[in-house]
Formats: sequence, structure tokens, C-alpha cells
Amino acid sequence: MIVRLAFGGLRDRPWRSLFLLAGFGLGVGVMIVLLAIGEAMVLQSKDEKLVGGGTISVLPEGLSLEVMKTGGVGGMFVSIANARFVHRQVLASPRLASVVTAVAPQTDGALLYVRTDQGEFPVRAMGEIPSATRAVGAAPIIASGAWEDDAHDRRFLAPSLQELRHEMDHFHVTPPSVPEGERASWGEWHYFNVISADAKRWAFITLSVGGDVPNGEHGGQVLITVHEEGKRERRFETFVSNALVVLDTTRADLAIGESRVEVMPDGRYRVQASAREAGTGAEARVELVVDPQTGAYFPGASIGGERFVSGYAVPALRATATGSLCIARACERYDAAPSYHDHNWGVWQDVTWEWGSARLGAYSLLYGRVARGGEGAVDEPLFVYLVDSLGFAGVFRPRSITYEDGRRVTIAGRSVRIPAKGTLFDARGRDTLRIELEIEDAAVSPMRARRSQAAPGTPHFLQMKGRARLTGRLGGRVLNEEGRGFFETWR
Repeated sequence: MIVRLAFGGLRDRPWRSLFLLAGFGLGVGVMIVLLAIGEAMVLQSKDEKLVGGGTISVLPEGLSLEVMKTGGVGGMFVSIANARFVHRQVLASPRLASVVTAVAPQTDGALLYVRTDQGEFPVRAMGEIPSATRAVGAAPIIASGAWEDDAHDRRFLAPSLQELRHEMDHFHVTPPSVPEGERASWGEWHYFNVISADAKRWAFITLSVGGDVPNGEHGGQVLITVHEEGKRERRFETFVSNALVVLDTTRADLAIGESRVEVMPDGRYRVQASAREAGTGAEARVELVVDPQTGAYFPGASIGGERFVSGYAVPALRATATGSLCIARACERYDAAPSYHDHNWGVWQDVTWEWGSARLGAYSLLYGRVARGGEGAVDEPLFVYLVDSLGFAGVFRPRSITYEDGRRVTIAGRSVRIPAKGTLFDARGRDTLRIELEIEDAAVSPMRARRSQAAPGTPHFLQMKGRARLTGRLGGRVLNEEGRGFFETWR
């Protein structure tokens, strides 16, 4: 009877019946969805990966929480580059202290292998810092024993200044993945610069190790170049065998013969270097203590993969130097003079770069890019990195640096164009940045074929000193600063 009435109603009132049927189906569908969501919420409430404190989860760009939770293919080998830097200088920085109460770094589901006498076994590992996890209200209930920070946890959260320097400034060895024909071009060095109070004189100090380190043919070099505005540079250089090179892959300390760089317990650098000038035999001796400004550092990055490695860190983007530079018996004294220190490592065959650093009022900036020609070509985009008194302030990615040439010089019979000005520009959302360079002095060095540090067609390396102007807007603040800096390019 019910079926007969239903078909009769459908025959007599077809549109009304279809409308009622569609409404009933929609209601059933909505109920199924709501029940499924409720069941998922109950399951997630019991999931140990989603139980905890905090109000915001920060993940690598492009990765969803669900992928992290389920361990999908997209979640394999996921990591946050420079996680220590992200924690200290971004999430837990003084700049966000008014809105961020606590930050807890965590990793979960990492694939590790445990080797025992019985064989090798895959395990799923997780890691947390007890005090940080408790601070966000996610600490587990401890049935027995204690769960407290150890020395590694402390170094992650708040390393001493000496530990911080060693962490980003330690040395490396030539990776096994570098092809045999390129291993001789491996190089790594400490670089410092210092400028006089009147900005008319400056010096570059480099202690480097080159070659197949540590088991192949390699050695050390001390290079001191002394500059005075409007005059030719003076170059002091000393080479030593590998027997006189002492480096450490866990520390920043380096000894090349009698010259050395040492990180002091308070985080300052002691630099002692000596080298002789070809032709005159005059000796240059440097005795400096370099004091980096707290938070003014670039943590380091390595590009190029396994075959071509190019690494760079700036432990002292803004620093002061106290000490002396003596040439023969003539000495110049520095007292809290503007200074800078960086660290480079990698394969330097067919490699060129753009680089610059400047101190502009409350800000210090760093810009650069690396390019490699030939096999395994690499052409990294430019970046501009800004710090202020609170540390990391922002990063920009200009498309290019535009030079306006001012003069030409002849080097070994070839004409080389010298920039007079340079410009970088970028806009990221509401933030804009414009950097204008005014070149006051430039030193031109021909490529040395034995070092193979430049790609074909760019045989001259330019080291420039000048003024920089920073304008734009950053985080709602207007930028309008000027200062001095050093810049490098290839021509």
C-alpha cells in the first residue's frame, strides 16, 4: 500500500515529489558528513601527535599538519633549515616578545637507524626540549624519574657567545662527493675587514685553507691587503704547507703557521696574522680583537648540492675591532673601529659572485648571490639580509643589481669597467627596499688561472669601498639610512 501511494503521488505530483526526495537526500548527506567529522575529532583528540599546548604550529612551507601527522610521502625527510636560527632570531626573538610567550621546538616521526650486534633496525624518533615543552603546556605526565634539559638542550635554546661562534663558524673537509678533478679547487677561509676612523684607509685579512682537505694535497695562506683611498693596494701574502695548518670541524679556531684566529671565552675573536710583501719583503702584522654585535649575524647556508658546494656564514655582520696593523715599523692603531667577519667554504672552480655589506645607521645589511658556469651550472638569485639592534629584521630578493659604470682601467693590457653606482630594489607585500651604492674606490685583481676561481669571460675581480643609502619601508617603519660598506663583483 505504501509503495502504491508513493508511486501514485510521484505520478500525480512529479515535481513536488522530486523536490521532497532531493531535500531528504541532502539531509541524509549532511548528517553523514557531520558524523564523520565528529568521529575524526574524537580520534584526533586521542592522537598523541596532536595533544599538547601552544596556539600556533609552525611548519616548513608547503607542508600541512595532516601530512606531518600521517607520515605521507610528502612528509619524508622534512626539516626546517637553520632551525636554531628560526627559534632564536625569529620565533623567540625580542622583537616578538610582546606577542609570543613561549616557543617549543619539536620533531616527530624522524626515520633513524639503530645499529647493534644483531643488525641494523629502523626506528621512529622524536625530540623535544623539556623546559620549552612545559612552557607551552605540552609536557607529558612523568610516571617516574626526571625529564630535564641537558647540555645539548641548553645550547639549542641559549648557547654562550663562544658556543654560538663555533656553531656557525666551524671548519669543514672536502666532501667525498666532490669530483676528483675539482677537489683541488676546494677552499675555506676566515675573512675580516677593518676601516679607519676617517674611512680613508682599510684592510682585508684572510686566513684560508685550500686543496683536498685533509688527506690530499692542501695548504694554508695568509693574505693581508692594505688600501688607501686613491692609491694602489699593498698585498702581503704567505703560504704554508699542510703540516702547519691546524683546523677543527667543530670549532672556528684556525692556525696557519704563526697566524691564527681564536674565539675567546666571551665570544670575541682574537686575530693574529703576519705576511710579507712580494718585491719589498716588508712584513705586515695584524693584532686585532673583533667584537661582534649581539644578534647581528647571518647563520650560514650551503647551496649547490653534493658535487658543487658553496657555503657562507657571517658571524659578525656588525662588529668593532681594537688593535693594530703594522707595516715594517709604521703602525696604525684601531680603537673600536668598524669591522666585519665572514666565513666561506666550497668548490671555487668556475665561480663568480655579487656581494656587499654595509653599516647604515641602526641597520646593517648583507647582499649576495653565487653563480657557477660550466658543468653543473648554478645561478642563485640575489638576497638582501637586514639586521638591527634586535637582530634579524628582514630579507628581500631583488631580481638583479644594476651598475652604472664610471671609468675604465687597464689591467695587463685589458680594459676593465669600474662601477660608479649600483642599485638594488625589491617589494614584498607592503615592504619595499631600495639600496643605492656610490663607489669611492676599487681594487681590480686579474683572475689567477691556477686558482680557477672565475668563469670564462669574467677574468677580473673587483673589491670596492663606498657609501650606501637604504630607503623603503619595513614592517610599517620608514627606512632612510646612509653609511659605508664594501662591495664585490666580477667583470
